[in-house]
Parts: sequence; C-alpha cells; structure tokens
Amino acid sequence: MDDKKVQQLQKLLGYQFKNVDILIEAFTHASVAQDRLVSNERLEFLGDSVLALVICKQLFDEFPDYLEGDLTKIKSMLVSRKTCAAVANELKFTDFAKLGKGMESTKAVSGSIAAGILEAIIAAIYIDGGFDAAREFILRLYDPLIETVDAEHHHENFKSLLQQSAQQLFAATPLYEKLDEKGPDHNKCFEMAAAIGSRSFPSAWGPTKKEAEQKAAYNALVELKIINEDQKP
Repeated sequence: MDDKKVQQLQKLLGYQFKNVDILIEAFTHASVAQDRLVSNERLEFLGDSVLALVICKQLFDEFPDYLEGDLTKIKSMLVSRKTCAAVANELKFTDFAKLGKGMESTKAVSGSIAAGILEAIIAAIYIDGGFDAAREFILRLYDPLIETVDAEHHHENFKSLLQQSAQQLFAATPLYEKLDEKGPDHNKCFEMAAAIGSRSFPSAWGPTKKEAEQKAAYNALVELKIINEDQKP
C-alpha cells in the first residue's frame, strides 16, 4: 500500500496512525499474506472483542431500563457479521484491501472479508492509540445504528416494551392469559390477553401463542398510550 493510499485511509478513518504498518496489516487478507500470522486474522480476532465491549458498555449506559435479554438482542444485531460488513461496505473499506489473485470477484469480499476488515481496523486503532481512540472510532460509526436497531427491536417486540413500561409505571410484570383456542391441532389459533396487576387489556388472536401475546401486548401499549395505534404488530 503506497503512501497516498495510507493517507486516504487515515482521512477516511478519522485517525492518524503512529505505526502505519499495523494499518496496512489490518487490510492484508490471508490469501495474499506470505504468512497468516502477518495477515489481518489476529487483528480481526481482537477487534471483535473490542467492538463487543464498546457496544455493550454504550447500550448499558444508554438504556438503563432495559433488561439483559433486550440488551443482548440489540448487541447481537449490532456486532453481527452482517452489520459489520454493511458498515465496512458503506465506507468502501474493501477498495483498500490487499487480496489474493481471484479473490476480488468473490461474494466474500462484501461479506466476511469486509466484516473482518472492520474488526481488524478496530483492533489496529486500539493497539496504536488505546481504548479511548477505538471507542471514539466505533461510536462514530455505530451511534446512528444503535438508534435504528433499538427502534426496529421495539417495533418487533411489543412484549419487551410492555414489560419495561409496566415496571416503570406500575412496578409490576405483565402476565398473559390464554382465553380461547380454535381449530385442529395442526392449524390452531389462540386468543391471549395481557394483564398488569388487576388491570386487563383487550385480547388478540394469533396462529401461535407467542404471536397472540405480541398482539395482546400491542393492544395494552395502545391503551396505555405508550405507542400509537398505527404501529401495527
């Protein structure tokens, strides 16, 4: 990688390396490295853990009322290979990758290779500049995603949102009651209703108990005016 590309990369990353060799290593795929020990695989391993720690701490601080299960689901979406690849592709990191002959045209470039490059960059910044530098880099990329993934998670998980709301408003946990079921064993429908303490909410039908509970939670959230009626489950 020539000096011009190194400067372009550092500008793109928003970070100036004291040791540019580790930056180059972060973009060196095993398919082109003379020895896998000098490819980006070890950096990828470290960067995966640094990314997870930063995201976990950010979610822990940003959502003090979320339960462990909700934090885990959001974290899993954010640190997934799919999300890492999407972030790397958005910034065109793979344009700077050093790949073996024939690798440039494989689907892996925009998938696992892109994800690995992002994780390797995180590790490189962590080693070169310390945890704070890595954290700043990660959050600059991931802060908008945290908001998006949180919104998607709650839109899809009305039970989780109702549980958090019930604890905040009533210091209680919602319970779900099966009111009815219809149909043959292979094609049943279930009617479920949510209740918080002595207060019951409109029931809902679904092809599974889980789906009926989600719809019942939605009905409760609408009645409590926590969400609007147009946010369909």
